[in-house]
Amino acid sequence: MNDSLVRVGNVQPKYTARGTLSSFSIELWHDGLNEHREIKSSDPGVLKHKVDAVVTKWEEKWASKQLLMKRHASAEAAAAQTEEAQAELAGCEQILQKALSVDARVDWEALKLHDPFVWDIERSSVLRYRAPANEPVGVFPVKLPPVPDSKAYRPRLQWYHTFLPWLRKKLEQDSVSRYRAATQAFDQLAAEARLAERSRAITLEQQRAAYTQVESEYADEQRAADAHVDALHKGWQNKEAESITGHADLVLGASKYPSWLKTDYSVAYSAEAGMLVVDYQLPAPAELPTLERVTYVKARNESVEKHVIEARSKKMYDSTCYQITLRTLRELFEADEVDALSGVTFNGWVEAVNPATGILERGCILSVQAIKAEFLAFDLSKVDPKACFKLLRGVAASSLAGLAPVRPMLQLATDDSRFIAGRELADNLDESVNLAAMPWEDFEHLVRELFAKVFSGNGAEVHVTQASRDGGVDAIALDPDPIKGGKIVIQAKRYTATVGVSAVRDLYGTVMNEGANRGILVTTSDFGPDAYRFAQGKPLTLLSGGNLLSLLAEHGHRARINLAEARQAFTDAR
Repeated sequence: MNDSLVRVGNVQPKYTARGTLSSFSIELWHDGLNEHREIKSSDPGVLKHKVDAVVTKWEEKWASKQLLMKRHASAEAAAAQTEEAQAELAGCEQILQKALSVDARVDWEALKLHDPFVWDIERSSVLRYRAPANEPVGVFPVKLPPVPDSKAYRPRLQWYHTFLPWLRKKLEQDSVSRYRAATQAFDQLAAEARLAERSRAITLEQQRAAYTQVESEYADEQRAADAHVDALHKGWQNKEAESITGHADLVLGASKYPSWLKTDYSVAYSAEAGMLVVDYQLPAPAELPTLERVTYVKARNESVEKHVIEARSKKMYDSTCYQITLRTLRELFEADEVDALSGVTFNGWVEAVNPATGILERGCILSVQAIKAEFLAFDLSKVDPKACFKLLRGVAASSLAGLAPVRPMLQLATDDSRFIAGRELADNLDESVNLAAMPWEDFEHLVRELFAKVFSGNGAEVHVTQASRDGGVDAIALDPDPIKGGKIVIQAKRYTATVGVSAVRDLYGTVMNEGANRGILVTTSDFGPDAYRFAQGKPLTLLSGGNLLSLLAEHGHRARINLAEARQAFTDAR
């Protein structure tokens, strides 16, 4: 497969609604197949295995497609396409059945299996490496020409040179000159070789040090990942809410669906009720396969495709969604070995273009709440998915393909007694206002107002909390988007000095304690390098004074930041 056809995004950490690091994700694109996948795993090593599996599947699919493209239309090609199409259609009907034989329980030890360390580096041509880790172990010696032999430069005298002394002298002088030139050239090459050897030795030393550091960092990462798995496992055994949602993420992330079905979800857990809430991204009707048969017409030397009729397509869509629903419930209940779940609420969301308006819309098309004891008594190998859904008193339109929205049976509450009324300040801003010299309460309300505009259009709410001058939660954004939204903690720091790592650590702790999905730290100054390093790989966004001014400008407001002026103003005020 042409590697240029595959594009790979950056690894992103995934957090639950409670703020627990549950998994990592990475996006892949295959431009030839026009396919996109988001791969998830709770462990970087497992994530790599999943990525490899997807790439391997793409390689096979691309090779098959290339073969068909190279062939002229033929009965053989049509038969191969028909066979593949029939397999995809059959897969839609077997989404639930195929999962019944799979153990949904989490294999905690398998999460700790890591690939051996391999140093990802372009090898130097002058160094020797030990496979498979690419460990630098030595240098290739510098090759030198042989030392000039004086005998080879002696003049070849003949008998007549005895009678021609001047000619003999000239030959001897030429011989000495040639030998001297050869010796000088050799000395120059030897000096260059010594320099090259020293350079290679330095390169080897540098690469050995780099290898040791990267290998140590890799080992530290693996130990940290294993420690996270152990902590999650222990927390799950103790029925801690954050670990329950993390465990649910692992279960759903391990569920293997057909390649055309792109899954995404978010989970939340109510410890008091023992209820898990799953907001699940269902496929849109247009994403289901519809090709039924390919027929080769010899008279025209072309292939003709036949797709399933609309009635069957709608029925197949309904069945697919109901199967995904029951499959998700079954996997979560089966994996709940510690009996933390009394029930699961499943909300199925779809993002699709409304044919009446042409606008991309997202809505909940089905919702069901299942009690564990009741659900586990069902024999899912024999049920009709839609009938089972109705028995569970699920709510949905008679035909899911119409994408008629329904109200989710259960969603996260957004009430927070700490919320206070916000003040509108942005309209009073101009370039005379120095944000770094604003009263700290006004600055926090300004940030709340700004982010209310940032999140506008998504139905999000942004509230100022009863915050103090340092630490705490200054604002909370509640974004109802089931996929990308959640609870976002926003802290505002009107500082005139560089923000250190301690403030970022405090924000991260607040995100964890609040059970938030993400944290945003806004300041009028800037952040130190330790602060940026700490925020890497965490659900934290650091916005400096420059970022703040840019964000205000994007929403039609002008202001300025002068730290020296603010420091002087505060000094004068004392």
